[in-house]
Amino acid sequence: MKIIEKIKLFNFKRFSNFEVQFTEEINLLIGDNEAGKSSLLTAIELVLSGSKSKIDSIGIDNLFNKQIINEFLVSDKSIANLPTLRVELYLNEQNNPHLNGKVNSEGVACDGLVLTCEPNEELTHEISEVLAQEESNFPYEYYVVNFATFSGQAYSGYRKFLKFLALDSSQINNDYATKEYIKAVYDNFVEQTARIKLKNEYRQQKVAFKETNLKSINDKLDEYQFSIRSSTKSNLETDLNIVEDDVPIENKGKGRQCFIKTEFALREHDADKPLDVLLLEEPENHLSHTNMKRLVHRISESHAKQIFVATHNSLISTRLNLRNSILLNSSSPEPLTMRDLPEDTAKFFMKAPDNNVLEFILSAKVILVEGDAEYILLDSFYSLVTGSSLEADDIHVISVGGTSFKRYLDIAKVLGIRTAVIRDNDGDYQTNCIDSYLGYVADNIGVFYDAVNTSSTFEICLYDLNREVCDELWLADRKTLSVQEYMLKNKADCAFELLDKKADQIIIPDYIERAFQWINE
Repeated sequence: MKIIEKIKLFNFKRFSNFEVQFTEEINLLIGDNEAGKSSLLTAIELVLSGSKSKIDSIGIDNLFNKQIINEFLVSDKSIANLPTLRVELYLNEQNNPHLNGKVNSEGVACDGLVLTCEPNEELTHEISEVLAQEESNFPYEYYVVNFATFSGQAYSGYRKFLKFLALDSSQINNDYATKEYIKAVYDNFVEQTARIKLKNEYRQQKVAFKETNLKSINDKLDEYQFSIRSSTKSNLETDLNIVEDDVPIENKGKGRQCFIKTEFALREHDADKPLDVLLLEEPENHLSHTNMKRLVHRISESHAKQIFVATHNSLISTRLNLRNSILLNSSSPEPLTMRDLPEDTAKFFMKAPDNNVLEFILSAKVILVEGDAEYILLDSFYSLVTGSSLEADDIHVISVGGTSFKRYLDIAKVLGIRTAVIRDNDGDYQTNCIDSYLGYVADNIGVFYDAVNTSSTFEICLYDLNREVCDELWLADRKTLSVQEYMLKNKADCAFELLDKKADQIIIPDYIERAFQWINE
């Protein structure tokens, strides 16, 4: 069930003007470093929390878009042009009149929440003095933070409209983050009236402990006596912990901590009143492959109405359906989605063996090869042909197996990734390499093969061009198999030996050279 339909960001972190529509149930935020995955989760969390203290702990200066600030500081620094930070969450129909209104950038009546950070109008004089200074000085301290519904009603952390929980596995050893997580879980699991009652009873127990257990000690003391802390920094919520088999989670290994926290957040604690929104930051951190699979299963079975996952992990991305992906790129403010990916291709990656699909998705240029032999030799081939390297030219090589080429090309069509397929003609180049790819003709897709049917595989092409080199390496030890037959039966081993002993002597097949030329056009 979709809760948050879309988000709009204005001058928030790396986004000066950003909008993205969300899917129902699960949204996978995928991107390279500094692409904005964490920023997007932070924006959602801040708006849902209604917490000014959270913003204070982060710092307004760390939330504002740096480019907007720099542009303002080199302008005439007019107070009327001071930038405003704004985050808008557009919700589906919540049947709550307090949420519905037109206080949003679109001016349309709908349900939603908005966070604004703008200059304090009551401090105009002080702001003017700061802006009049010669040095670059932005008046962050004179900004005010407001949380409001689209009806214009203010709200705070004491008046939350949605039940949510945020878990950042990258902060697994952060004591403050752990305490905040436990408090958030407790707040979501226990009704407010029950929390107040338990808090009161806990305080009374502390008083009773002082008056009984500490009495004999304090009776011997005069002016100074022992007591028990009962301030807001030492109460039931701050003293709570989560344990497994009586062992506190902070005493568990990092991987187990990650799993316990995520499992606890996902558990079916209240099927009638599930979490509205769950935010997971890199849940794969510190997890083994086995626990990763268990975690993916738990996420897919969760009762949370809408889940947002920021991840670098191919297993999580594919098993939770690539069509739920939102791609963020550090070089572009525009998000890309994969909702148009064919459903059967999404299902293929959900069931396929572990793959490098995220490496493919996050690349600008990719060469797909059919087997280990091509993969082993391609880097050397590229250097010999171009005088450069695959890394320097930002080209990724992925071995996918011939039957999977089209699945990756489905992604390439949706995302515009420049993709060269290097494949065997399997004895019929017209059928296997031309007719079979008629549905994938595009400017960003190229298929490269040997146009001689008898040169049906990479190894045959390689041997035909490099007989002398190959015979020198393997002919002396042959009794029954020919050198070509030996190469076909030991593809990866032969490729590695060629690379190790004869890399600079190999004549490279023409179709591979053409692929290198095309990928760089």
